[in-house]
Amino acid sequence: MIRLLPRRSIAVAAACSLLALAACSQQDQNAATQADAAKAQAQAEANEANSQLQSYRQMLQAKNDEMAAELGQDILQHFPNSPAAKEVQQSLPDVQQRWKETSEKRRLAALWTYQVGPMEGGTQSTASLYTTRPSGDRAVRLVLRRHTQWGQSVFLFGNGHGFVCKGNCTIQAQFDGKPHPLRAFLPTTGEPAIFIRDDKPFIEALSKTRRMVMDVELQDGGKQELVFETGGYDSSKWTEVGKK
Repeated sequence: MIRLLPRRSIAVAAACSLLALAACSQQDQNAATQADAAKAQAQAEANEANSQLQSYRQMLQAKNDEMAAELGQDILQHFPNSPAAKEVQQSLPDVQQRWKETSEKRRLAALWTYQVGPMEGGTQSTASLYTTRPSGDRAVRLVLRRHTQWGQSVFLFGNGHGFVCKGNCTIQAQFDGKPHPLRAFLPTTGEPAIFIRDDKPFIEALSKTRRMVMDVELQDGGKQELVFETGGYDSSKWTEVGKK
């Protein structure tokens, strides 16, 4: 004997079936929408990566290592699995190395100051830089000087009451880690300075040296190690002056 369902039950079952179909259809639509969105995002990222890659190539062609290094690093960071990143990886290490070396050269060059002006009845031309250590108020200045009346000289100029040196003394120094003692003397006029006696050999050695370390004794502070980063010296910027 076949049992027939009440009409209400049949209607409920049919409604449930329709709801289930609607839910499945909605899920399919959501999945398709998400897939389309993911595809669109992937395409947008690919376009952006390619756009930055074109800029990177242009900076390489223009030999602008600073901008090329920045763009290349940005591509690797934001699009690590892209073809653009794969291309950048081939050249970026060399670009970064060149930019690092260029930055260091600029930093060292910026430590030097070159000036020309009147000085006690003549004209003075100087090239100078301060110690890397000590710094601040305790920094000591290395000065290369040309004067129309006094000629050429090299000296250290500090603060306070100057340096300790009896007669002709020796400054124990190292040029790029190699011992290089310097003969020195104090000025008779009382400035807080100490002069290097052999100025010509000193300047010649300076042009080949990146780092000088000098051990001096200060009247106000005992022994002091002076560190000069000299690698940015440019002899062409130290102006010649004629004799008066």
